[in-house]
Amino acid sequence: MKAMTLKRATSVFGAATLALSIVAGSAAARDLTIVSWGGNYQEAQKKIYFEPFSQKTGKPVLDESWDGGIGVIAAKVKAGTPNWDVVQVETEELELGCMDGFYETIDWDKVGGKDKFLDAAVHECGVGAIVWSTALSYDADRLKEAPTSWNDFWDTTKFPGKRGFRRGPKYSLEFALMADGVKPTDVYGVLRTPEGVDRAFKKLGDIKADIVWWEAGAQPLQLLASGEVAMTTAYNGRISGINKTEGKNFKIVWPGSIYAIDSWVILKGSPNTDAAMDFIAFASQPENQSQLPEHIAYGLPQKDAAALVPAEQAAELPTAEANLAEAVALDGAFWVDNIEELTSRFNAWLAE
Repeated sequence: MKAMTLKRATSVFGAATLALSIVAGSAAARDLTIVSWGGNYQEAQKKIYFEPFSQKTGKPVLDESWDGGIGVIAAKVKAGTPNWDVVQVETEELELGCMDGFYETIDWDKVGGKDKFLDAAVHECGVGAIVWSTALSYDADRLKEAPTSWNDFWDTTKFPGKRGFRRGPKYSLEFALMADGVKPTDVYGVLRTPEGVDRAFKKLGDIKADIVWWEAGAQPLQLLASGEVAMTTAYNGRISGINKTEGKNFKIVWPGSIYAIDSWVILKGSPNTDAAMDFIAFASQPENQSQLPEHIAYGLPQKDAAALVPAEQAAELPTAEANLAEAVALDGAFWVDNIEELTSRFNAWLAE
């Protein structure tokens, strides 16, 4: 999940230590630094992971946020000792970075064992952190009639107004195919053909003039709140979060949503590998991870943690049976193989 870059610091030693870390940059670089996606999600992580872990160990923890991209990680690792230790990454960043040797190998015994996690959350280089969805979202206080599908998203006559899209081919092409009548179960089969790619770009072109592109996870919320768009793609946790914190009436259309797993990784060459592994283990403990849905509606990859979530909270998660029924699992292998080529084509299409 992408977010705007913002540096934060969390410390058991309070404001004085924070001030010292800002002044003494070289000292701060030696502290464990954890990188996530910002916004209300990272605020929740601070409460249930970063601050308690800092208190438990008696050592400062710095946290930063990023917009993602394997190039960012590659640059930090290749430069020598990276200034980030633990990073939350998306599927293709996990796969590409692991293949290129950018991550440390996970000690699964320290995390509690592979059998404690969903199969898709287990990787030699990463530990599943959340299950999240990208879905059609809208402001129910602004739309008199509720959209129910990607076909509605494309129907600017029935539902006038702009549409928000995450900038890039990933998700955009899948949603375009579903809007063009492809069943969720067939999306990647179609997208693996040249004709399928052409079809997706053609469908995307039908509303190109009405699209407002976003990159950071907070942006679609701002677009909905301002009324700049009638509908947008958005991360489900961001929608539930703003509804709770600001009393919004934003809705999610689960059919046709795409769900994925984000993972914790440790950058190769980190001077804090032991502390980094300890943090991932701490964040994976059921009693800690199970607190997340109270703050933001992301699914939990640790099985025992998921079992502790109250039923009313579980119903809002991407992992709820009803929400998964017509959802699509992100095909990470497809995007690892095709992200460069399709991004180049997307950028060229965007410039036309």
